[in-house]
Amino acid sequence: MDHTNHVRLTAAELTAENLEGATVYGADDHKVGSVDHIHGINSVVIDVGGFLGIGAKPVAVPFADLDWMRDESGEVHAVTARTKDQLKAMPEHKD
Repeated sequence: MDHTNHVRLTAAELTAENLEGATVYGADDHKVGSVDHIHGINSVVIDVGGFLGIGAKPVAVPFADLDWMRDESGEVHAVTARTKDQLKAMPEHKD
């Protein structure tokens, strides 16, 4: 996915309502997971792997590690410099 024409979200748009469920793209520009929920003010829990939410591993990623944007159709998504394998290697997040 080419993110060059996507619009970065403003600070006011960085709400749980806008971000939960958003697709997360990795360093190789492939889908690596989706946002499960916002954890506190500093991290985001991403479900990595799995199929249709089954077997996914939740990992907590610092909020600052994600670049939040909206595509041409208005869909919110995030981009991280981490790969899917790097995210899968992180410890599982437990609430």
